[in-house]
Amino acid sequence: MTRVKLAPSLLSCDFTRLGEELQAIAGADSAHVDVMDGMFVPNLSFGLPILAAARRATSLFLDVHLMVERPERYLRDFAEAGADGLTVHVEATPHVHRAVGAIRELGRRAGVTLNPGTPLEAVRPVLGDVDLVLVMSVNPGFGGQRFLPASVERVRTLRRWLDEIGSAADVQVDGGVTPENARMLADAGATVLVAGSSVFGPDGAAAGLARLREALA
Repeated sequence: MTRVKLAPSLLSCDFTRLGEELQAIAGADSAHVDVMDGMFVPNLSFGLPILAAARRATSLFLDVHLMVERPERYLRDFAEAGADGLTVHVEATPHVHRAVGAIRELGRRAGVTLNPGTPLEAVRPVLGDVDLVLVMSVNPGFGGQRFLPASVERVRTLRRWLDEIGSAADVQVDGGVTPENARMLADAGATVLVAGSSVFGPDGAAAGLARLREALA
């Protein structure tokens, strides 16, 4: 079975200790950076300065999830600030093919995602063009939400579609990921798990990461 990669979500970390938190997750495969504009989702999060600060503090792959309207306007800025991968929502742009192509032209890994209420068919036309498909297992905008069980079947369907076209793209899951459901998601075909509150807990991020690794072992 493919080794499942872990991507702690910085949305749940202590930003007064950003450098230390990044050091605590140095054993992860990447760090997930959620960018929210208060329009596409009902919340605001960090932008370019925080991403640039994270880039200076870590050599981890920085996986940037753009929950913003018309993300194609910002792709170059986020790439230059330190993003290694950029993921856009099909609902946020009328030109998802163009956005994915622009990410590739910037030399970054291209990802696509969709909200839980959006039919999976919406991403099918671009599956052959992306490196990653993100399954949102909560409604995007806030950390700490409860996992939506229907996400498991969405993961399984996407993995099948990707296999059918011979794509090795990752299937990433973000939202409510815990040691209790990590194995189930991996068995369904997920290859990257994003986890926020279950990593950045009261006993520290390194311990939270270790619990997820143990659950997947």
